Amino acid sequence: MKGLHSLTLILQITLFPLLLMCMNKSQGSPTSGTKYSISITTKDGMLPLEVSPSAQPQPFLPLLAPSPLTPFKNYSMPLSKLSGLCSLNFSAAEDIMTTTATDCWTSFAPFLANVLCCPQFDAMLVTLIGQSSKFSGVLALNTTHARHCLSDVTKVLVGQGANEDLRKICSIHPMNLTEGSCPIVFVDEFESIVDSSRLLTACRKIDPVNECCNQVCQNAINDAARKIALNDMSNSNGNRSLPGKTSRIQDCKNIVLRWLASKLDPSIANSVFRGLSNCNLNKVCPLVLPNVTSVAKECRNVISNQTNCCKAIKSYVSVLQDQSFITNLQALKCAASLGRKLQNANVSNNVYNLCRIGLKDFSLQVGSQESGCLLPSLPSDAVFDKSSGVGFMCDLNDNIVAPWPSSSSSLLQSSCNRTTKLPSLPTATSSQNGLHINNLVLLHLFSSLILFNRLL
Repeated sequence: MKGLHSLTLILQITLFPLLLMCMNKSQGSPTSGTKYSISITTKDGMLPLEVSPSAQPQPFLPLLAPSPLTPFKNYSMPLSKLSGLCSLNFSAAEDIMTTTATDCWTSFAPFLANVLCCPQFDAMLVTLIGQSSKFSGVLALNTTHARHCLSDVTKVLVGQGANEDLRKICSIHPMNLTEGSCPIVFVDEFESIVDSSRLLTACRKIDPVNECCNQVCQNAINDAARKIALNDMSNSNGNRSLPGKTSRIQDCKNIVLRWLASKLDPSIANSVFRGLSNCNLNKVCPLVLPNVTSVAKECRNVISNQTNCCKAIKSYVSVLQDQSFITNLQALKCAASLGRKLQNANVSNNVYNLCRIGLKDFSLQVGSQESGCLLPSLPSDAVFDKSSGVGFMCDLNDNIVAPWPSSSSSLLQSSCNRTTKLPSLPTATSSQNGLHINNLVLLHLFSSLILFNRLL
């Protein structure tokens, strides 16, 4: 794999709130030594800026720096602002909470919810409760305690820069911190039922690639969850198909994860949980696919006008580009799902190939040439640097044609048995400049733009 590069656009926030910012797209592809011309539109007019790069420009993704009023740091909310009724030890997972705040950073959180923010938020909550159980002996919070703790956790994260609507974005409720319908909550009872040694061996460390296919840790978690879920059903005359069995097992999986979090170092536990969540999120397309009638009208059966057909499919895909950033494997699933919808609407021709629709076309677009940003299929995080801000890595140059579904294509069925090789990490092979994210409105005036090269 070639060396990894990213050219990062840093947006420094000024003190002038509630001004709308948008980037005008630059024309052409820059070369070494040229200047980037970027315009910021405010209610007072255009503010043209020019920045000279110090080296050959490379693909980049925008980064967002914190406001000078709220410098980013490991933040501990003053006790007066917290409930004082949550016994979770935030300091035990301080670094993980900082990572969560960065992954769920203000304006970017809704667009990174599926791939970065919410998986990290879930992992952090599991880790916090698991660490707490080392002292409480309980692997769940009661309803009242859960309400106070979730409120306090959210306040701490928002104090570090996370989106204020984080709980809504990730659909996290106090009940997610309780035992739900799982009958086992005490650590000693859990360990008397489950083969804890086998569970810990299987999940102490996972390979985020092989685990998704081999499911060693996932199988151990499922087995442990079934055991504790069905523990009190032995007096039900052997009937193990009781109503709510599936949801009970799912609730017990949370208990199993919290137990694992109590036995592992917080950073290791967080890494394991992120790897497991990636196995699930890469299995499906997270995008909402609208009705394909407009595309079918121009592209069904024998295509009479290729220009109109391609215009229709590109217009359709542009709607998907307003939704969120996705991983390269998710893009593969989205291409397959859309392809099947089109085939069911009597579109028999491979319009992806005909109209040059690639996997990148299914994700949010960035750069002056509107290149799709695909995140790595492996777990990743946004990063924070005091001098440069908050940002994340994605691939602007992985030009893989979207595969058209076929009955013999195993590629569309499983990411463990595929013929198209998708890089786990972004590759950088061409130059990009500018910034354009559809429908992304930032309620601040950004006064300066800084460009820098980073070799990853």
